[in-house]
Amino acid sequence: MSGICNTYVLFLHISCILVSDRGHGSRIFSTTKSERLDMTQHRRYSGLKAGALAVPTIAALLLTGCSASTGSNASSGSSKEFSLSFATSNTIESPFQVLAEKYIEANPDVKITFNPQPNDSYDQTLRTQLQAGNASDVVVTSPGAGTGRSILPLAEAGFLEPLDDAAKELLPEGSASTFGTDGKVYGQATEITVAALVSNETAAQAAGGFPADFSSLQEQCKTLESSGKSLFALAGSAPPNTGLMAMSLAASRVYAEDPKWNDKRAAKETTFAGSDGWKSALEAVNTLKDAGCFQKGAAGGGFDAITKGLAGGTSVSGFIPAPSWKQLESAAGGAKFAVRALPAESSSKSYVFASANYAFSINAASKNKDAAKAFLDWAAEPEQTKAFAEIDGALPVTGLDKYDFEGGAYKNVGDLIKDGKYGPLPNIQWPNSAVYDALATGVQGIITGQKSPDQVLQAMDAAWGQ
Repeated sequence: MSGICNTYVLFLHISCILVSDRGHGSRIFSTTKSERLDMTQHRRYSGLKAGALAVPTIAALLLTGCSASTGSNASSGSSKEFSLSFATSNTIESPFQVLAEKYIEANPDVKITFNPQPNDSYDQTLRTQLQAGNASDVVVTSPGAGTGRSILPLAEAGFLEPLDDAAKELLPEGSASTFGTDGKVYGQATEITVAALVSNETAAQAAGGFPADFSSLQEQCKTLESSGKSLFALAGSAPPNTGLMAMSLAASRVYAEDPKWNDKRAAKETTFAGSDGWKSALEAVNTLKDAGCFQKGAAGGGFDAITKGLAGGTSVSGFIPAPSWKQLESAAGGAKFAVRALPAESSSKSYVFASANYAFSINAASKNKDAAKAFLDWAAEPEQTKAFAEIDGALPVTGLDKYDFEGGAYKNVGDLIKDGKYGPLPNIQWPNSAVYDALATGVQGIITGQKSPDQVLQAMDAAWGQ
């Protein structure tokens, strides 16, 4: 939802980066699940919960040696066992792990070693383990080149194995260039993640409804602030979240008017600093701050401020990956949650980001490629793609044209998606993670008054050329 934590970009599933759990290590599951090596696994969580986003990690901690990896070099080429690495952001069970456990149930002779890593260090840890030759057999990656876990640079470095037709058939329309080059595919899409707002609909109704446009949004911010609440919960101390907010502001100001803006930037036909839309998007950060749209202390807030604010109803919405609605609703004790586009200057400019932000990839150095490929082939089946989306609270990677948006969490963005008013997270198409880093940390500076929008945009242009 890498926009997303890391995703999270946030991204996060961007999935999603809301409360980092550093207590996870490797663990092995058999059919009886009695062979766990790490008893810190919590299969249910009684506190506040939210999902993760695949968006870039900024200043990630180097955790080589901190995780008990049992990757490709630890195995002897078995066709019945493999290891799986994924980012985790909280103590609820990862959808990647849940899907893998279903595979174990369907294949009792298979053994999988799970290697979860904290989302805020996943990118650096993954790349370091790939370079060292001890990464897991199957790793969760993101399309494009904009993050440390992105497919294109990892494939170019020779770390990823080309995949077969089953993966190619799951490519969302127009996304082939972000999953590989020269006709090869190095990642298998798992779901469609919407990166927009997750809203506590119960709190929104109590506040008089969700604002319809950007002008009424500012007025509602002032009203909520006067009552000690906020329209948005922001993790201002976490660059993935500030970056996702900025991209959300750019949705209607840049990409609604010109969905091919990234292509023009790549062709040097425009720049961030020379774009009126991008300048408007970053100036809007100050507009939101001045209108009191964020909770008190937002500049220093962590992801717990988002989960507590939304689940408790003190904040109406947050810039987090859409699948988080499901976990928040389960934690909020009766409140209803939904996914919404950030209100635009006018309804005609409404636009949302939706793309395949997560993928399964196979480590090119794996000694268990047969077992890894068998798992990916199984995961590509329609029944499994539907199940994964339901587990994570996302949209399915197949059959979106027939998806029933009415009555569900995505009803407010259904028309936008059906009308084609959506596109991939911008940073998926950016040439490196430094561009997003410059945006995310720059927005932190805007919030604290240490940087201007022009300075941030200039830094993004400089990073583009790195």
